[in-house]
Amino acid sequence: MINALLGTKSHMEQSFTQTGHRVPVTVVKTVGNVVTQVKTLEKDGYQALQLGIGTKKAKHTSKQLQGHFKKALEQRTKDKEQNFPRYLREVKTEEAYEVGTQINPAEVFQPGDLVKVTGISKGKGFAGGVKRWGFHGGPKTHGQSDRHRAPGSIGQGTTPGRVYKGKHMAGRMGGEAETVRNLTVLKSEADGVLWLSGPVPGNRGGLLIIEKLGQARHFTPLLSRDTTEEELVKAMETEAEEEAVNKAVVEGEPEAAETGGEQPTETQSEPEGGEK
Repeated sequence: MINALLGTKSHMEQSFTQTGHRVPVTVVKTVGNVVTQVKTLEKDGYQALQLGIGTKKAKHTSKQLQGHFKKALEQRTKDKEQNFPRYLREVKTEEAYEVGTQINPAEVFQPGDLVKVTGISKGKGFAGGVKRWGFHGGPKTHGQSDRHRAPGSIGQGTTPGRVYKGKHMAGRMGGEAETVRNLTVLKSEADGVLWLSGPVPGNRGGLLIIEKLGQARHFTPLLSRDTTEEELVKAMETEAEEEAVNKAVVEGEPEAAETGGEQPTETQSEPEGGEK
């Protein structure tokens, strides 16, 4: 089964679990994943699928891509109103799919799955070393001036006589591929909308690649919108009682270990006045 799909970032909001905990949520739209090309081991040397998502008008699509989509999706390039996929990415898989197949996101991701999300981070423009790389800056006292956010030395002397490539310096920040791992799928709706825990890189509407990693060890489903306030309070009270019981058990274990796990026995007291 394929374990990765394309999606677009919708927005962020907050939601509540069934135990009353508030969690940050990113809503991702994954509807419209269509297979546009199949890579085979015999022809291409590896197995993968080319997926397309989004929409783009024919006048904004090159003739080469229109021909590619025409063979793949049987779309007419002379139709000026025809829309084509906006984004194309490859996903490695050994499963056999036919060109033009629409992949249902609900069959790939289920609530409780761990995923990693890759996207293009927001561009932040020209930034200095302190913001871009976390430099600490220069001394703040002892006669220093205009050195508080300076990068400091950027190399050696006559040898090597140059600045090494890749040296951390000021420059354009953001706009690079970033990956966030171990996000939990909180909800997978039938219309292809995924609710992920936490933030993901990129702007609204940006392309995301969502890849399944495994199952979350501890997962609590989201609260239904139809849940009443009484049901929520009852769930929170039940969780508090369970936590109190677990805490009491944990605190009682050291005492049992010190006494060897044996219960103290009652001793018979001698009658007053001694033995007769």
